[in-house]
Amino acid sequence: MTEKIATVELGTGGPRVGVQGLGCMGMSWAYGPGAEAGEARATLEHALDLGITLYDTADVYGAGENEKLIAPFIQAHRDEVVLATKFAIVADPSDPYKRGVRNDRPYIRQSVEGSLRRLGVDTIDLYYMHRRDVHVPIEETVGAMAELVAEGKVKHLGLSEVTGEELRAAHGVHPIAAVQSEWSLFSRDVEAGVVPAAAELGVGFVPYSPLGRGFLTGSFVSADKELTEDDFRRTQPRFTGDNAAANAVLLAPVREIAEARGVTPGQVALAWVQQQAAVHDLAVVPIPGTRRAERVTENAAAVGLRLTSDELARLEPIAAGVAGDRYADMAFTSAGRE
Repeated sequence: MTEKIATVELGTGGPRVGVQGLGCMGMSWAYGPGAEAGEARATLEHALDLGITLYDTADVYGAGENEKLIAPFIQAHRDEVVLATKFAIVADPSDPYKRGVRNDRPYIRQSVEGSLRRLGVDTIDLYYMHRRDVHVPIEETVGAMAELVAEGKVKHLGLSEVTGEELRAAHGVHPIAAVQSEWSLFSRDVEAGVVPAAAELGVGFVPYSPLGRGFLTGSFVSADKELTEDDFRRTQPRFTGDNAAANAVLLAPVREIAEARGVTPGQVALAWVQQQAAVHDLAVVPIPGTRRAERVTENAAAVGLRLTSDELARLEPIAAGVAGDRYADMAFTSAGRE
C-alpha cells in the first residue's frame, strides 16, 4: 500500500486536502506541447494514490481545454478530490499571452457556468478570482462570488495575486479559504503583506510555481535557447538572456544541499516551501505542476524532507539576488499594489 502524504485544513473552515496539491495547467497549456489524455489521466490517478487531493486548473488554461482534460478524472473521483478552478483572466484569441482582467458580476456568473459545464460537475470546491481588476471594488467581486456559494455552485472562495489589505477587505465580505500567489526560493515578495494577513485571518496559502516554473529543478537554464517557441517561459524576464545566466549561479546552494542529502534540487526547493507553514504559522499547500507520474512521486517525497536551520540559512539569500521580474508586465500581479 502506498503511503499517503499528510493532510491539512486549507483555511479555517476550508476543505481538508493533502499538504501538497497538483497544478494541472502545464498538461495542456503554456509549457510547450501538452500531454496526451492517457498520460495526463495516469499522472492524475498516481497523484491521488499518493494522497494529493487538491487539483488546480482555470478557465483560461488552453481556453477551457485544461478543464475538459481533467474532467473525466474529477468526475470519477468526485468525493475524493478537491477541485479548484478560477475566473478573471480574459485571453486575446489572436495572442494567447495577451490578457485582460474582468471581475464584474455578469462575467463571474458567465464564467462559473462555463467551468461547471466543461468540468461536468454540479459544484466547484474552491473558486478563485484569478487576478484583480482594480476598477471593480473587491467587496463587489467577492459579494458576487458569495452568491455562488449561497446557490450551491461553489463551496469555498479563493483569491489569487492580492495584497494583504485586499485580502482583509474580501474576508470581511465572505470567508476566504485560500490565497494563491507565486511563492518560492526565487519569489518571496508575498511575505511582506499577504502572508501575514493570511496567517492573521486563518486563510490558507497555495503557492503556485513553487519550483520557479522548473528553473529551480535545473530542467532548463535559458528559456530562449532551450524551450520551444510556444513555451510561456520565453516571455518571462528572469528566465532569458543575462538574467537567466545570473540566476543559474544562485542555484549552487540548492544543488549542494541536494547532493549532500541524496535528493533532487527540486525536492530541496519544495521542502523549503512546505516548511514555510511552520515559519509563518499558516496552512501552506504548494501546487507543483507536471505531466509525468514519476515527477509527482519525486515532488510528493519532498513533503517528508526537513531542512536544517543551517540549510535554511544557506538558502535565505537567494531571492534577494534574483535578476528579472516574474512577468514582463508586473501590473498583472499584486506586486505593484503592495
